[in-house]
Amino acid sequence: HNILDTLLVNTMLSVAAERLPSNEKIIVHSDRGAHYRWPGWIGLMDKFGFTRSMSQKGSTPDNAQAESFFGHLKTEFFYNRSWIGKSIDDFIQALNEYIGWYNTKRRKKVLGGKSPQKYRQSKIA
Repeated sequence: HNILDTLLVNTMLSVAAERLPSNEKIIVHSDRGAHYRWPGWIGLMDKFGFTRSMSQKGSTPDNAQAESFFGHLKTEFFYNRSWIGKSIDDFIQALNEYIGWYNTKRRKKVLGGKSPQKYRQSKIA
């Protein structure tokens, strides 16, 4: 693995850990890149009490769903507003609101025009 990639992801993880409330239950989703599987990264995740989440090995559908969500998150939530002067608490609150909206209100064509929550409920019933 590339030492610069490793340094980047470790630094970002450490900065995030410093800024997040200690009572938050954090799940970090990543691909299976070498820098997310090496002992240093795993040690940092354990140190901060974060839960690791990865797509299944060789599972294109898992990765496609995660990539689709993060693409929507960036274009619908992050890029279309100014974050200047916003605190990390403001950001977390807005992110939680977006994820709530995404899961309960946002309709997806591939889910038959249902929100993810309504689609899951229809599959259980």
